[in-house]
Amino acid sequence: MSAPDARPQPVRVHSHGITLAGDYWPAATDMQGSVLLLHGGGQRRHSWRRTGEWLAEEGWSSYAFDARGHGDSDRSPTGDYSASALVDDVLEIIEQIGEAPILVGASMGGMTSLIAEGERGPISRALVLVDIVAKVEAAGASRIQAFMSSAPNGFGSLQEASDAIAAYNPHRPRPKSLDGLRKNLVLRADGRWHWHWDPKVMSRGTEPEREIRYERATAAARNITVPTLLVRGAQSDIVSDEGLLHMQELIPHARAVEVQAAGHMIAGDDNDVFTTELLRFIQSTR
Repeated sequence: MSAPDARPQPVRVHSHGITLAGDYWPAATDMQGSVLLLHGGGQRRHSWRRTGEWLAEEGWSSYAFDARGHGDSDRSPTGDYSASALVDDVLEIIEQIGEAPILVGASMGGMTSLIAEGERGPISRALVLVDIVAKVEAAGASRIQAFMSSAPNGFGSLQEASDAIAAYNPHRPRPKSLDGLRKNLVLRADGRWHWHWDPKVMSRGTEPEREIRYERATAAARNITVPTLLVRGAQSDIVSDEGLLHMQELIPHARAVEVQAAGHMIAGDDNDVFTTELLRFIQSTR
């Protein structure tokens, strides 16, 4: 599969005093519907760029937004990065889209999508959860939290940041250029490169909050009625066989696929296979 060379259009949505920055890829052919892409914690909307391009080429108008506190979206003045706040943001985005989209969420974005659909739905045409389930593996979640908290004072260079990413994600080939990191890091006045997200986002990762989120996600999953696809990375330390089986029991009609060459960050690890599976699923929802 080869993606077209298409630049997205910038879009903005206002949600409860916060401006959310997004990209929009209009459908290149007869429009089949809309797709809303939600990234994981610590990531940005740019992680969906190639997927957005391909979806547009196949006739799907696609949207990807920086979550509150991430990238070009505003930081919460009160440090509110709770699941409820993220769900409210998604509802505002869907309101602006003007129709029920295919809702695709990875990790944090997937948990947000699950809770939004399960508690406030039906708000979507179909649901795609990318390496996220109600019952995540505690060790994997702790490893993510440790990585995201590991450089409170930033990095001395992009190479230093690249080395940290490689240590966390050793199975992924290193990029030939460091330029891509400039979208996830920002050079501040102290001369160091810092992650392009609010450190207060990490306050949502405490153990009590995880337990509350598990109970909430489980209850939400039982309410899902729209077509659902569960995508797991074969090398994921977040979604286990047990966690996937539990999710399929909660959503009996859900389909599940596994991306062999991917870990938790599926779209980044093997975007071609991921997007192929995504397209196959959403075409079946027409």
